[in-house]
Amino acid sequence: MSQRELAKRAGVTNSTISMIEKNSVSPSVSSLKKVLSGIPMSLMEFFGSEDSAELETPVVYSADEFKDATVGDIDWKLIGQAFPNRAMSFMVETMPPGSDTGEGMYMHDGEEVGYVVTGKLELTVDDQIYVVEAGQGYYFDSRKEHRFRNPFDEECKLVSCTTPANF
Repeated sequence: MSQRELAKRAGVTNSTISMIEKNSVSPSVSSLKKVLSGIPMSLMEFFGSEDSAELETPVVYSADEFKDATVGDIDWKLIGQAFPNRAMSFMVETMPPGSDTGEGMYMHDGEEVGYVVTGKLELTVDDQIYVVEAGQGYYFDSRKEHRFRNPFDEECKLVSCTTPANF
């Protein structure tokens, strides 16, 4: 597939694809999701190297079995990658101060839910901005435009889940 075709399918500019390909820019989470949607491929498929259908399916996962992925400054640990035909992505996330999922809003079919363990984060859903603090959670329809930011001075740790399993 050409850069132009991928850009067209993903709804981004051809120059964006070119800069990513040349490693002259590191895409934000939302930009990477847009680009991968043009293939189509999930973030987890992009970062994964094993076919989940061929993996054993454990019930309990230790920390060393979590699938690690880092996009920009945000670190995700996916629990249950080996589960066949997963319907959800359950993750432990770490957002350092100043991190965000990108300038652009993104949306997809499904739902998102999360619980802030430490710190706080700024969640934008449609045009509404929320500050979610430790001990609070969120739940929304992912078809609404959304993004996550940590404009605060301390790291934010949260657990989250999305449907469908797009990570």
